[in-house]
Amino acid sequence: MSLTDFDQDWGTLGAEMLTGLKEWRLQHPQATLTDIEVALDERLARLRARLLQDTALASANADLSQTPPSARPRCPQCGRPLQARGRSRRRLQTQGRQELVLERSYGVCPTCNTGSFPPR
Repeated sequence: MSLTDFDQDWGTLGAEMLTGLKEWRLQHPQATLTDIEVALDERLARLRARLLQDTALASANADLSQTPPSARPRCPQCGRPLQARGRSRRRLQTQGRQELVLERSYGVCPTCNTGSFPPR
């Protein structure tokens, strides 16, 4: 996803979250404030995870082969710019216990052969 896609995609996601919460409320007319808060937090956690994932994948470092060596992340061992060595998928969990899937370049140091999944 590119940065220019965010407005439309995120607007749609936000609208779906609000519609889902409205539907939930109609199905749970006797819900307490605590019940409503839990339902809202679950939906916000999913939305937050998607926003986080999209923002991370929009990073220039998501594809090291397209990043000039001077702008690439550096090896944590020797400080040299990493070289792209294919793509790798990484699964992470957010603070809201939602899973993120980041597919990005895997970087390798040309000097000491240390591998890294750039965090940026």
